[in-house]
Order: sequence, then structure tokens, then C-alpha cells
Amino acid sequence: MPGSRNVLLLELELIMLYATEQLRQKGEFAQVGGRQVVTAMKMIQPNCRVQFAAEDVEFILSVLGRKIGTAECLIQLLSDEESRDLILDDEALLHALLERQGCLRVSSRFYFYILVRHVFRRSGIDDRSVADYVAEVLAEFARAERARCVVPGQANPLDYFFEMLSALQTADERTSFFLRAHIGNYSLFLSGVFPDRIRFRAEARGFPDVKYYDALGKMQYRAASDHRLAQRYEVATIFDTLAERFETTRMALNEIADRLFTLENNYALEHLLNRHRGEEG
Repeated sequence: MPGSRNVLLLELELIMLYATEQLRQKGEFAQVGGRQVVTAMKMIQPNCRVQFAAEDVEFILSVLGRKIGTAECLIQLLSDEESRDLILDDEALLHALLERQGCLRVSSRFYFYILVRHVFRRSGIDDRSVADYVAEVLAEFARAERARCVVPGQANPLDYFFEMLSALQTADERTSFFLRAHIGNYSLFLSGVFPDRIRFRAEARGFPDVKYYDALGKMQYRAASDHRLAQRYEVATIFDTLAERFETTRMALNEIADRLFTLENNYALEHLLNRHRGEEG
């Protein structure tokens, strides 16, 4: 339906323009030679529920079409926060994602949010913004280059925790906030997605075990939640929850870790495995 597709594309363009403007206002973009250039470490924020791809909308319609109706109706529902969240909580979407593994055409954000939201609910983590944030972390870190810690003033990315913790000693206030958030996110990602590998390395080579990641992630999320910038970026409550319930969150991710490897090849989690040689700090 050409009319429905045009409306959909217009809505998606407006959503992306809004998200970009929010980042620009927070000082993460600058205009250089007519182009927008990233000028600071990226702050991951819970945006999965406001960034739908055309494939996501088509998938929802294929599953819930009888309940919702047309694409125009769905776009209107998705623009309303309460209606959108009720749609995304529908168990039928989860079942369809799990049953159609070989022919899925959805965005990584949509995929991860549906899985994370449902497994978090079963674990007693009901705050949608927490599920949204963790899904965004998975969507970002599923691409190896985005999991790297790029710090202003550092010649090379920081790949290991001992490097990040060392950088904290001389970091300014803003950079220290981003570093703590990244360490918390990376601890959750590694221990949530690769628990068996962490356990094997701990037992076979004496590398840090899962408890190390739990303690490190919890500590850094707590410090980040207390930082003044956490309020500015509206993540203080999210970080507080992740600090309080890090183990619960990590174990919830363990349940869906295997499914991360069923996505298309561009979600190259194996590349992280090749680089992840254990942490020394």
C-alpha cells in the first residue's frame, strides 16, 4: 500500500530527526563544514521504543494485524506512549520472534527490546525504561566496534577494564561519568552474553570470574547514578536499578544469550569473543 508506506516513512523520519536534535542539544554533535560530527563520548539512552524501522512496523502488523488494522492505525498507536507500550508487551510478538528465527526482518533494537522486556518482567524488573536501556546496550555492543571505549585525548580505544579504571584516575568530571557508564554497560554485556566463556577462563586460566563482573558493574553503575550528569541524561533511576539488581539483570540476559547468535551476520558478537581475553584489573 503506497499511501501507508509514505505515511510510515514520514513518521520514521520525524522520529529520527527528533532523536538527533536531542543529542545535538546535549552537546554530543557539532557542526563542522556543514556536517554533524561527534565531539564527545556517546551516552547510550533508552531509545528502542521510539526508533522503529519500517520492517518493525510490518512485523507488528503481520502478527497483530487483526487487532490493530491498517498501517495508519498502527502509526497512530505507536505515537501514543501508553498504546505503544501495550502493543510491545503483547506476548504474541515474543512468540513470533522466537518461532520465526530463520526469516526475521526486524531491527536489532526492536528484537532486543521485545526479548529483554519479557525476560525482565519474568525476573521482576517491571520498569520499561530499564529494559529499553539494556536493549539499547545490546544493540550497540552487538557490533564490536561500538563496544570499544573511545576517550577524548586517548590515542587508542580502551579495550580492557584495567585501562578504563586507570583512565578514571585522571579523567575530568564529564569523562569520568561516561567511563563509569561504559564500564557498567560492558560488565553487564560480557557477563550477560558470555557467562560460560567467563567461567571457563576463570577455571582454566585464573581469569576474573562472574562475581568480579557483578561487583565491578554494580559499583560503576552506582557511582554513575550519583553523578549530576545522570539527571541531565535522565538515566539516574535506570543506573540505580541496574546497580541494585545487577545480578538479576545479568542472569536474565543469560537466558536469552544464545539467541543473540541467531541474528544476521552483521551482529558480529563472535568478534568480541576473539578480542575478549579476560580482564586484568
